[in-house]
Amino acid sequence: MIENDVPVYLASASPRRKKLLKQIGIKFKTFPVDLTEEIIDGEHPVKTVKRLSYEKLTLARKRIKKGIIITADTIVVLNKVVLGKPKNKRDAVRMLKTLSGNTHFVYTGFAVFNSVTGKLVHSYRRTAVTFRDLEEKEIREYVAGGSPLDKAGAYGIQDDYGAVFVKEIKGCYYNVVGLPLSDVYLAILKVLS
Repeated sequence: MIENDVPVYLASASPRRKKLLKQIGIKFKTFPVDLTEEIIDGEHPVKTVKRLSYEKLTLARKRIKKGIIITADTIVVLNKVVLGKPKNKRDAVRMLKTLSGNTHFVYTGFAVFNSVTGKLVHSYRRTAVTFRDLEEKEIREYVAGGSPLDKAGAYGIQDDYGAVFVKEIKGCYYNVVGLPLSDVYLAILKVLS
């Protein structure tokens, strides 16, 4: 368990990231950062998620003068194409059809910054996820429920029907949810030391 006198802030509107940090007993406050997450054609996924997580940190630092700030950004990549959050239900159906029967990669970039000491850990995690072949009917029913509309790649592995699409994962499960917990935990310890 982490014990410290420095307040911790999660600069994210993601309910999944909030739940994950609570899961490991970290006391924190949360606030969203208003960033247009620009995907640059041809940019390597690692560079993309690290850039976006750092841009979020830059915005968050303007609000928090004393504390540990955590930011993150997650993308799904299939055949070098980035699948962010779907624009609408039709886009979500398209994404899920593309992921069906294939292996994709989930990248999460994260930054953990201690504004008191100036220490920063800025890193990423990659996880391979293989989908089984999906039926058109189950894709449409899943999308109709609205769950995939706020998730990169148009699915959630953690708490809804999207979990049954996943045949296999290689790497950090929590990374697929949106925050590589072990990495972030160790990063917090590092910026506190």
